[in-house]
Amino acid sequence: WTQLVESGGGSVQAGGSLRLPCVASEWTSSRYCVGWFRQVPGKEREAVATIYRRGGATYYADSVRDRFTISQDLATNTVYLQMTAAKLEDTAIYFCAARTGVPWCPRGADAGEFNIWGQGTQVTVSS
Repeated sequence: WTQLVESGGGSVQAGGSLRLPCVASEWTSSRYCVGWFRQVPGKEREAVATIYRRGGATYYADSVRDRFTISQDLATNTVYLQMTAAKLEDTAIYFCAARTGVPWCPRGADAGEFNIWGQGTQVTVSS
């Protein structure tokens, strides 16, 4: 039973950086995809970035490409979201999620295709 725990949220000034770790309790398979999503009140949860365990293939939403980096540390079961050049519109609750038993990350990174979720961590970007 894999559980995901996010941390690292908080307040950051526009233009600043923040790193969000997502730690998995265990993995019963090496065929999984981990993604970071975010949500603001009144809007749908949107994909930010994903990474596939085998090979480390990544996907980024257009809104964060070249500013955010997703990476993984297989030794500690941790996936990181490094945020740089933060913008006001990055303010949201950030969730870590996983889809297990797949040969690659779901195309389009639809939140509905991820079956394990963390509790979320708030990120607030201020001017």
